[in-house]
Amino acid sequence: MAHSKPCKLALIQLAVSADKDANLANARTHVLEAASKGANLIVLPECFNSPYGTGYFPEYAETLADGPSVKSLSAMAKDAKAYLIGGSIPERDPTDEKIYNTCTVYNPEGKLIATHRKVHLFDIDVPGKIRFQESETLTAGRQLTHVDTDFGKIGVGICYDIRFPEPAMIAARQGCFAMIYPGAFNLTTGPLHWELLQRARAVDNQMYVAACSPARDLKASYHAWGHSTVVGPAGNVIETMDENQGIIYADLDLSAMAEFRQSIPLNTQRRFDLYADVSKAQP
Repeated sequence: MAHSKPCKLALIQLAVSADKDANLANARTHVLEAASKGANLIVLPECFNSPYGTGYFPEYAETLADGPSVKSLSAMAKDAKAYLIGGSIPERDPTDEKIYNTCTVYNPEGKLIATHRKVHLFDIDVPGKIRFQESETLTAGRQLTHVDTDFGKIGVGICYDIRFPEPAMIAARQGCFAMIYPGAFNLTTGPLHWELLQRARAVDNQMYVAACSPARDLKASYHAWGHSTVVGPAGNVIETMDENQGIIYADLDLSAMAEFRQSIPLNTQRRFDLYADVSKAQP
């Protein structure tokens, strides 16, 4: 797995308000801070530019071609001289007016190099706890996303995408060394599954997994779990945090990942004579 330089990851757990301009300014401050500490792969949370909720998505949605968030994220990446995984924003497609939950990715020159539209929409109903239906206003994406960087290939998913093992399996088998998930689990599913799912995706695929949440705001209509986390290829938690605004950092060591894969050689031991290789079934 060729890579030319070390990868220092930063996850920024942002406090999000109803003021889009303030959210973008807050993101910029933290992105530049992370870069000043040596981070060259910087991640923002899901829905970092607007409150999280089906009622907010249409109001805050913007096009990727000329929306303020994309312009702002591009400038952040360029000024930080870092790869930026821009969390996610509500995106309006001008061709059909559909709204997507979209992650945009930028290189250190500020060029938009990938977009990931959330593939699995968060439609849940836990009796007596939480009901949330993203499909009331959002449309699901139709492709998996792998991004080429100076460090190697990275897979991108958004929040609920992490519950489905196949995208991470496909990414790992197609050469990605990490899966990055901007996400916003809630206070019901967060304590149960947030860390567990990251560790599961990591240990199954012997790859790095990171999930970046907004900070918790109990005055907002949706209460994010927080606890942005980085997990290593052995399924070990490398870094994590509480529910407040802040930044965590982790060095992603591809040689250590290769060593671990060699010590437990899942790649050469799979029995594709007995079950399908999901990474081969792609159109």
